[in-house]
Amino acid sequence: MRVVLAEDSMLLREGLVRLLEEAGATVLAAVGDGAALVEVVAEHRPEVAVVDVRMPPSFTDEGLRAALEIRSQYPEIGILVLSQYVEESYATDLLEAGGGVGYLLKDRVSKLADLSDALTRVAAGGTVLDPEVVSALLTRRRRRDPLAELSPREREVLELMAQGRTNTAIGRLMVITQGAVEKHISSIFTKLGLPPSSDDHRRVMAVLTWLEG
Repeated sequence: MRVVLAEDSMLLREGLVRLLEEAGATVLAAVGDGAALVEVVAEHRPEVAVVDVRMPPSFTDEGLRAALEIRSQYPEIGILVLSQYVEESYATDLLEAGGGVGYLLKDRVSKLADLSDALTRVAAGGTVLDPEVVSALLTRRRRRDPLAELSPREREVLELMAQGRTNTAIGRLMVITQGAVEKHISSIFTKLGLPPSSDDHRRVMAVLTWLEG
């Protein structure tokens, strides 16, 4: 397994080199920033690029941007991101780049068998995600999807609302009373965060949320 590594901390970089080599990889180059990573990838064409997310100069997303640049230029090269924290938006951007990617927390890579397995899977075009990353992404998706809070019955009511049905038509189609329809709609407004307002038509706003979902 031919690997290049980008990690700004010299101490951690040297430790990762040893760890990668013990996991069966050949480290062709170890650099301290994203621009250098892109250069060594172009020079060595490794099977996997291992990269930290936050690197100089701004210590925000340089590593991720370098990884995405590598993916666009050399889609056959696997990307394994190592991060101190779960960066939800960065993980999402990485996954949207396609297969052959991995995102692990640094404190999880101490087990050689796990690191070797991650490298092998990423190099083969697979996806490797730390359990904490998976949990964070699922939580984020639930936060961003208000429709997930609706019951199946409420979703049915909202779908009929989106079709332009009146409360009377909804009650007839679902074989429920007008009172039941109104209760469902009230609950939908509450769950979608649509309080009474003189500026917005809650029924229209609810339908727009349904269509966006």
